[in-house]
Amino acid sequence: MAVLVVGSVALDSVETPTGCVDRVVGGSATFFSAAASLFTGVRVVGVVGDDFPLDRLRFLQEREVDLTGLARVPGESFFWAGRYHAGFRKRTTLATRLGVFASFDPVVPPGFRDSGVVFLGNIDPVLQLGVLDQVRSPRLVAADTMNFWIDGAREALIELLARIDMLFVNDEEAVALAERGDVAEAAAWIRERGPGIVVVKQGDQGATLFADGWTFSCPAYSVPAVVDPTGAGDAFAGGFLGYLDGRGTDLRRALVHASATGSYAVEAFSVDRFRQLDPDAVKGRAETLNGSLEHV
Repeated sequence: MAVLVVGSVALDSVETPTGCVDRVVGGSATFFSAAASLFTGVRVVGVVGDDFPLDRLRFLQEREVDLTGLARVPGESFFWAGRYHAGFRKRTTLATRLGVFASFDPVVPPGFRDSGVVFLGNIDPVLQLGVLDQVRSPRLVAADTMNFWIDGAREALIELLARIDMLFVNDEEAVALAERGDVAEAAAWIRERGPGIVVVKQGDQGATLFADGWTFSCPAYSVPAVVDPTGAGDAFAGGFLGYLDGRGTDLRRALVHASATGSYAVEAFSVDRFRQLDPDAVKGRAETLNGSLEHV
């Protein structure tokens, strides 16, 4: 079993109230893979420039992450720089340089096209649709998006909704996409257009899963200290889909494990918290969350 992820592999420079780092590995596919590989194999499709330190991804390869689909081409890797302000509720983007990612046209290797679970990371919906044209009958397709695509590529995004099973969005994105003032109404609107499952991330308030006739909410796991929230949403999605692919099909348990897994992303810069992370530690946090919930 293995999950296919298509998304960015990047270099980040981040400033937070706790410190700063320069040109560390980041990107949606990186955080997703670091989390999902705790539960199952992962196949990555992405692109980096010749400035990217591939040795920083060695820990992923040691955890059944197949980087065959990660192309390394001449040029600069996708670079993002940002600053988080006190309380981590406001983030300022200082620089974005797409580099080789500007011409990214995902090609799914033949050996990846039979993947049973597919995660379309936060990229242009046109590219997400192109990936779906290359895979063979996956049993579950999930996608992520953001306001940039909601505002600038709405038509393609609506087309994508009809071809996926699950959408990950935060509460602001859900409301913007559906043009509704209430998250529950927004989730219903989204579900009517294709994905039977909508997972709405609500930051430190946790997440809510909307399905056919039922909803389920899970609180965020409370960590001792937040260091850097970059990538937490992608790690959350990785925990969710990794659990479904490798451990079981219960959506409620998947949401709990997503919350537990995502909590590690905020405890260090980059994916450093995942490098030596033991799956049993994730299980422990999930059990703590289970104890605060009913019917899990």
